[in-house]
Amino acid sequence: MIPVMYSGNKKIFDGLLLSVMALAKFSEEELNVYILTMDLSDIDPRFEAFTDEQIQILTDVLEKKNPKSKAIKVDVTDLYKTHLMNGKNHENGYTPYAMLRLLSDLIPNLPDKLIYTDIDTMACSDIKQLYDVDVEGYDFAATKDYMGRFWINRNYCNSGVLLLNLKRAKENGLLQKCRDMVNKKKMIMPDQSALNKHGKKKFLPFRFNEQRKIKEDTVVKHFCKGIVFFLPFGFHIYNIKQWQIDDVHKRLKITYFDDIYEEFAEIKKKM
Repeated sequence: MIPVMYSGNKKIFDGLLLSVMALAKFSEEELNVYILTMDLSDIDPRFEAFTDEQIQILTDVLEKKNPKSKAIKVDVTDLYKTHLMNGKNHENGYTPYAMLRLLSDLIPNLPDKLIYTDIDTMACSDIKQLYDVDVEGYDFAATKDYMGRFWINRNYCNSGVLLLNLKRAKENGLLQKCRDMVNKKKMIMPDQSALNKHGKKKFLPFRFNEQRKIKEDTVVKHFCKGIVFFLPFGFHIYNIKQWQIDDVHKRLKITYFDDIYEEFAEIKKKM
């Protein structure tokens, strides 16, 4: 069994569905997909939790490939309000859902080792290749951030794809240290920077979190922000997600997921 964890809200279900569809396509394994979510609609109407109906759609997709696979909704509303909402990064350039992974040690019954991945990712081959990486003696394994390794620190990692050694993180208080940091210090990328600051990390090759063009050995494609430079001094920042299908085709020139997009369109019609 391979456990994979996401976090997010109802608004970006299309992205979650596509990401889970890609996981299922390339893996024969039993997948337990944990969906961390919360309802903060009393603060912002955009911040609604994933619905039970949406979780069932994910389970249907997973069971179609392996009858033992399932999606599991984990409501962390109370945990977030208790441990993170009053901190300095509740409002920043990202939604509060980006920080939910920092609550993993407080959630009962999560496996000792699991994959965390952002919703704006798509598997390109079997995710088991990532899960089988040995993280004994490390808090997590991650790939260096494509741009952060130049602008921030040469060992700065992107937290959008993590192989988390949750057992060790609980023992050494890693996530509590991260929560303390994001609560006390205003940051541009709070959860990611806190994990980089406090975690003992094993560095993975870019094929496990490909932040640019898909290559032959890519395991996970991350549709994160990118930058294009123009001579002599110009640049353009783009942020195209996998659910922006026209832009994925026209601007990123990616057709790798077209069979998934076709199946996605059929599911959307039924919805």
